[in-house]
Amino acid sequence: MRRALILASLLLTSCAVPDMPELERAATNTLRASVFLPPIKDGLAPRRHEAPAGALDEAEVAVTNGPTLLVSYGRQRKVMTMIQGQGEQRMWRSDDGTVVATDGARVVATAGTQTNLSATRFDSPDPLDDVTALLERPAMARRVVDLAPAQRDPGRMRFGVSLECRMRAARVAEGLYVEERCGGGARFLNRYWADAETGAVWRSEQWVGMEDRPMTIEVLSPPAN
Repeated sequence: MRRALILASLLLTSCAVPDMPELERAATNTLRASVFLPPIKDGLAPRRHEAPAGALDEAEVAVTNGPTLLVSYGRQRKVMTMIQGQGEQRMWRSDDGTVVATDGARVVATAGTQTNLSATRFDSPDPLDDVTALLERPAMARRVVDLAPAQRDPGRMRFGVSLECRMRAARVAEGLYVEERCGGGARFLNRYWADAETGAVWRSEQWVGMEDRPMTIEVLSPPAN
């Protein structure tokens, strides 16, 4: 069980008879839909989501020595470096003081965002700890989170928000793809991309308490094992 860390998302409609590539794409998308994968459009396989060209200027690149993340939410895009680590539990901070705490690939706390994820508590092991196991066996996870607005208004704080999530994984061109659909105190979709051999997550889109604004985390330089 994890301890709380405080702190800190085929229908082909056409009147004409589809050609073979369209039929193949339709069949592929039907299969992908069965494991919650996004459809392939224009006959192209999904591409790895790299940081956009020019997203990092020279000043930002200068601080990417060592473990580094590129974190985006809304219009915010921030480079974060690891300031503390103990096993899989790590803390990351940007130059403007925004902080993200992670346990493995999971964001478990934030500080400096519009709504802060104050704590995360699981009542069983997090299935995200073993992404490769999700290929053979979908899993359920239950957790409780605490949320607080940046202004720390007691009237808007939410404690003990209960979540129930179902996770599945499939192999794709980039490696492994995981979808996590959650309900309960909040409804959202988390997505993860991982290395096919190690199961290490290199990109994710995670709900962190901000409405309609997932946090995207891309690993620019991973921590040493």
